[in-house]
Amino acid sequence: MASVALAQAAKPQSSAKPQSSAKTQISTKPHRLLIHVDQNDPAVMNLALNNATNVIEHYRAKGEDVDVDIVAYGPGLNMLRADTSPVQDRIKQLKGTAFPSKVQFSACANTKENMEKKEGRPVAVLPDATIVASGVVQLMEKQEEGWSYIRP
Repeated sequence: MASVALAQAAKPQSSAKPQSSAKTQISTKPHRLLIHVDQNDPAVMNLALNNATNVIEHYRAKGEDVDVDIVAYGPGLNMLRADTSPVQDRIKQLKGTAFPSKVQFSACANTKENMEKKEGRPVAVLPDATIVASGVVQLMEKQEEGWSYIRP
């Protein structure tokens, strides 16, 4: 009797249910990507925009949407400044072509205020940018919500 119980315990038990629910979870999970820009370097800014474009196009080809948030703070805020952005045409183009996916450009208010103090004048951000209280907090909280994170 003990050997029968051991044999049954050693038998691999298969269940198709977890696999099918795992597949369901994968296909229904929202695609959300954070891209971190903290350098005043046009190559980094263009790489961030390339990453966003490639991700949007990948999911568009699969018939799926993706939310992308490009977060700029510190020297990287120059990406979203109306007077210094070397990529403002690409930002406008990406914002206009992302649909049905969504792309947000988050500009750090802390950095903006510090730049204004240092420069002694208001700093305007691009119309396609959204001012967030803190770029670092934006990155942290979205990751806590399950967003994927990259830094080009």
